[in-house]
Amino acid sequence: MNQHHESSGPVGEQQITLRGPAELADALPYLMGFHPNDSVVMVALHGGRGRFGGRLRLGIPQSPQEWASVAEQLAECLIKGSERRGERPDAIVIFLCQDPARGESGSQTMERMRPLAQRLRTACGALDVPVLEALCISGGRYWSYCCPDSRCCPTEGNQMALPGTSVMAAAAAYAGIRVRGTLREMEARLEPLNTGAAADQQRALDSAGAELVPKILDEAGRKDVARETLGLARRLMKRIREAPVAAPSASDINDDRLISHDEAAAVILGLQDRETRDKAAEWMEGPEADSALRLWRALSRRCVAPYEEHAAAPLTLAGWVSWSTGDEPGARVALGLALRVDPGYTFAQLLHEACNQGLDPETLRRCLRGERHARAGRRPRPDRTRPRSVRPAATRRRKTSSGSARPEAAVARRRSGRVSPSRRGSRSGR
Repeated sequence: MNQHHESSGPVGEQQITLRGPAELADALPYLMGFHPNDSVVMVALHGGRGRFGGRLRLGIPQSPQEWASVAEQLAECLIKGSERRGERPDAIVIFLCQDPARGESGSQTMERMRPLAQRLRTACGALDVPVLEALCISGGRYWSYCCPDSRCCPTEGNQMALPGTSVMAAAAAYAGIRVRGTLREMEARLEPLNTGAAADQQRALDSAGAELVPKILDEAGRKDVARETLGLARRLMKRIREAPVAAPSASDINDDRLISHDEAAAVILGLQDRETRDKAAEWMEGPEADSALRLWRALSRRCVAPYEEHAAAPLTLAGWVSWSTGDEPGARVALGLALRVDPGYTFAQLLHEACNQGLDPETLRRCLRGERHARAGRRPRPDRTRPRSVRPAATRRRKTSSGSARPEAAVARRRSGRVSPSRRGSRSGR
């Protein structure tokens, strides 16, 4: 069995030693904030003690023909991204997570994905960064692709530890870190409705589109639509905020009941305008943040076929509010879904990269506060009122400077190159 000594990433200054595949496998949900289903996860390690660094996740490509190119892209993305942040990885740990298909055992799943693990190891090695461990997690068991010793890594795999019984679980509980369920469960809260109400929502979107899209494409009409969209969104947030508190399992259902099909359609269509979306992004902190996040989630669920692409705006807003309020796993899931429905959505691209690079959202918060205060004709509040940083104070952040008043520009300041111009059409925002 290969021995590993890694200090944890998510629990601040507390140092945790993980030894071997078992503890690495158990640590994965705490590293990500959720259980990653059907995912490739790569984690950078730094220094002689193997400190956790950058990490990335991608859904496992269904076609094995894509594995070679995907492996090269993932290795380059993680290694080059770490270099841009000033620290090249000394090693990498790989996780392949997938439940067995129908009629398949966990061992068969592991063997089926062995070529992908080998492709990833080769791609990292080609960039002179070794893979310290590559694990398959499937059906409640784990396997090591790197350990040839059947005494500690048998062909039938090893049973995963019971939840909450490991050293990582204890440290995470002490630090107040929680695992938010599985990736599949988190995505389900944001995906389009598949109930009988979907047909009614589609008709409402058809009707709203016929009425609002011509106005959005007209300069004078666009301002009226923006004002009506933001006013309706504020009323819906107030309605959500004042509703009786429901159990977490029922909160999404209750939020859906509070918003009519016509109201949802009007706000969804209105948010396709970039300036309207940017003003809505100002509801990212304080008492507004929770009700705004619930509204954006509910609107994402209302983007039923054939309007799935329209979900990019509310999904991006949900990701932004999650990131701004400290929920980085939730932010990555929402932004990842936004890019799934519209890979060219610039605001989601920039937020996703900034969140993954560990940048501080305060730069964008400051920009949006400035916009809001400028419209109100008053000066921004002093810096002492700014919210607590997303990460613990002991974690190093890059210094950022104030600048452009547009959210895309604020997030893009750390990027090299130019931002692609917005595409125009019935959906005028990116």
